[in-house]
Amino acid sequence: MKEFWTTIASMMGLWAFCQTILHTIFPQELRFAFLKFFHKIFNSFTSYCYYEITEVDGVNTNELYNAVQLYLSSSAAVSANRLSLNRGLNSSSITFDLSNNDRLVDSYNGVKVVWEHVITQRQTQTFSWRPLPEEKRGFILSSKKKDKTVVLGSYLDFVMKKAKDLRREHQDRLLYTNSHGVSLDSRGHPWESVPFKHPSTFETLAMDPLKKAEIMADLLDFADGESFYQRTGRAWKRGYLLYGPPGTGKSSMIAAMANYLGYDIYDLELTEVNTNSELRKLLMKTSSKSIIVIEDIDCSINLANRNKNGVGNNNYNASPLPGSNRGEDGGNTITLSGLLNFTDGLWSCCGNERIFVFTTNHVEKLDPALLRSGRMDMHIHMSYCSFSALRILFRNYLECEDDQLDGVVLKVLEGVINEAEMTPADISEVLIKNRCDKDKALRELLESLKKRAERNRMKLSERNTNEDKDEELEKWA
Repeated sequence: MKEFWTTIASMMGLWAFCQTILHTIFPQELRFAFLKFFHKIFNSFTSYCYYEITEVDGVNTNELYNAVQLYLSSSAAVSANRLSLNRGLNSSSITFDLSNNDRLVDSYNGVKVVWEHVITQRQTQTFSWRPLPEEKRGFILSSKKKDKTVVLGSYLDFVMKKAKDLRREHQDRLLYTNSHGVSLDSRGHPWESVPFKHPSTFETLAMDPLKKAEIMADLLDFADGESFYQRTGRAWKRGYLLYGPPGTGKSSMIAAMANYLGYDIYDLELTEVNTNSELRKLLMKTSSKSIIVIEDIDCSINLANRNKNGVGNNNYNASPLPGSNRGEDGGNTITLSGLLNFTDGLWSCCGNERIFVFTTNHVEKLDPALLRSGRMDMHIHMSYCSFSALRILFRNYLECEDDQLDGVVLKVLEGVINEAEMTPADISEVLIKNRCDKDKALRELLESLKKRAERNRMKLSERNTNEDKDEELEKWA
């Protein structure tokens, strides 16, 4: 027995010695060329082609990977032998996809293909400015060589289109928020998400119907405008500025836009971002078909109008508000220049079909550079409740149309509502409280509108009186 193990050890030593000689005689380039030649010979005898679709493509998430995952999670995945079931926190449904190394056979126009889901652990990473996920995920698609044209052409286009339809019809919308300091999760994502269940739609939005129709047409034109943006050499993105008093429905408008187009929402909290570099990293990790929202942008960081500090001043750096978005090391903070590049610079083109939405209560405080066309293409004034918007609120909360209400009261409401300057949120509160009694709801609403209108008249009278006094003092001086 001892002689046997001695022989084995001698053979292993001989093999190691031979390997050393081979490595010395044959350099690495020659060995690599030999392996490449061997693979070429081997591939010439096989009748299959293999295509790898990884989850991460450079600095962005591979959209084809997400489309394949969604496509295989649909009816095609019923034929799989093993499925990985998952139900996220606050999610309303169970999702499933292929387990590791499991296969699924699919057919398209007589062409048979095989999908395999592969998950492997990454090796220990060296230093990198953008850490990669711990797991390497991807799909391997195999088909016969004679079907290569069909697979790379119409089949993958079919998968993308099918995934797009499934996403709009069945998949939950997601609401993302950025983590503090752009911290990454286990899969390298700086965004945290929950299912988006906001019920607001353009049908329930209390707004002038003509204005709503204009916005809906603009959104639909944008979503279907891929060929236009490619032909004109423009990035496939659009900017909307929602401005007006609090309670006029700016957040409801964003939710209605997301539900209308079937887009996810990224709610960007600028006070949690320390530098322009972190802002770019967040942008790179947003997906296409999404709405990127910065609410109350005039309160997030100091983006005051530069013209107040001196016309022609080209310094775009914005000083931070006290206690906001300054790094622990006291280094650079977000600047107006960084925010402009975020919405309209080179980095804003790292994805397609994205909408930027800014909201503010004081549009006059924002710098004109932030509001010009190309950054904010459409300015939408969310004003006080009008009579046409009031009729929508009646339908939403009282479940009644004009012919079911007192015509005399409606006439009085129509005459006083513009002068009262009440927001849809204020009126909704009155209607919700009395939604079981329509007559009482109308009486209380009419009383509230009259009080508000009288108060506004008194304020206007006092303002005019003070202005007259100031004019008399100036004349006397």
